[in-house]
Parts: sequence; C-alpha cells; structure tokens
Amino acid sequence: MKPDPSVQGKNEKGRTRNKSARPPQKIAARKTVRSTPLPDCGACGFPMQQRICFTADGSASRGCPTLTRKTVLASANREYEKPDVHEFARQASLQEAACYANRHERPYVMQPTKTRLEEICEFAGRMGYRRLGLAFCIGLAAEAVRVEALFKTRGFEVVSAVCKAGKTPKSLIGIRDEEKIFQGTDESMCNPVFQAELLNQAATQFNVLLGLCVGHDSLFFQYAQAPTTVLAVKDRVTGHNPLAAVYLADTYYQKLKKTGKKND
Repeated sequence: MKPDPSVQGKNEKGRTRNKSARPPQKIAARKTVRSTPLPDCGACGFPMQQRICFTADGSASRGCPTLTRKTVLASANREYEKPDVHEFARQASLQEAACYANRHERPYVMQPTKTRLEEICEFAGRMGYRRLGLAFCIGLAAEAVRVEALFKTRGFEVVSAVCKAGKTPKSLIGIRDEEKIFQGTDESMCNPVFQAELLNQAATQFNVLLGLCVGHDSLFFQYAQAPTTVLAVKDRVTGHNPLAAVYLADTYYQKLKKTGKKND
C-alpha cells in the first residue's frame, strides 16, 4: 500500500518523507458532555455469537459503536473505495481465511493451521512485496538472525535495523545517569525514528517489528512510511508473551490490579 500522497513531501535528496510524522503530544481527555457514550467494546458482556457486530439480530452494550457511531462507520467504510486501501484490506481478509483449514465443513469448527510468521510471509507474497524491513530490539538479536534467514529462504530481500543503531547517547533526550539501565556508562538510547528512517530510505515495502519497547514501537509506527506489522512484542518477564499476565491476572499476577501504584 503506497503512502498517502497528500502527506508526502520531498527531502533534500528527493526521497519521499511523511509530513504527518511529528513529535507525539499529550492529548487531554475532552471534558465536554457527550450525548452518546464512548465506544466500550472491551467491556461488552455478550458472548461473541450474540453480539450485534457478529450477527444481524445480536445484542449490544450501551457503548456499542456499531449502533452509536454510524456516521464514523460510514466515513471509515468510504476509505475502502480507495484502490490501494481496498486491495490491501481484501488481501488481508483473504489471508485471514487462509489460516483456517476445512472451511467447507458444516457445522464449521475453526481449525487454525498457520503461525504468525507463516502468515506474514504469505501476506507479503499476496501483496507482491519483495523487500521487507525488519526493525528489532537488540535483546532479540538472536531471534532476528533466524527471522531474517527465514524471510530470505522465502525469497524476500530483507533490510534490518537494530534499536541501538547509531549509538545515540540517552543524554540527547535528557536521561540522567540514575535513570539509565547501566548507570555510569555512556548508554545508547533506543532509536526507533532512526530505524524507521533507515527502512524508509531503503524503500522497504512491508515492515516487521520484533520486540521493540513500549513507546519505541509507537514512534516507529509514526515515522515509518511502509505499512507495518508485528511479529512479536517485548515482555521481559513472560518470554515475550504479554497475554500470560492477562491469563494469570486473577492468580499469580494479581498485583496488576493494584490501584494507585506509582512507577518504580
């Protein structure tokens, strides 16, 4: 999917750049009185098969956007009239279905058959992408070696960038020595903007994130020009499986429910 030309410009070397990429700003919650509740799909108490977004005669919670945000829905759906968005969404939907076997059986019971790594390779192939970008955390360098090799065996060209590339000191963003991980050293900052710009300059067609930190991944998304997906996210405690804490929130990870806890 090509970047929106309305937000594109040219840099000093004639390459396209994303004019919409700008420093993130804190956005205060609006205090205006709303006539309709905010979308709250996460708190919907109805089983999946009984939800209005799943079946025409389903039920809806008070904050259901399917019923309360029809104008926004119509505007969003008009975006699919753009040829590049339409094709990207179509291929993504085809890829979604391809991850399940024996879909002709009735009644159908879902039978997933493909890993996310396999799915990324197949989707990139469907889109005709040949050059992939791999932005990874240095803590997952060994995994990045394997992922890059696997992509190459599938016929892709890979451009990869580690988070510490450039060796920019954390002092650039005002980090004091006591705020570093390795105090008393010239510790390099993670530089997702540099990672994104490296892949932009290399004209990658599809980017894959591997283990970037919370916040650093957000900056990468903001500055990357090519569409980006995530292979794995970082979780230093659970072996990069953040849902483990969710599954155990009522037992071993009850501390997550503590309110008013300050950052350590």
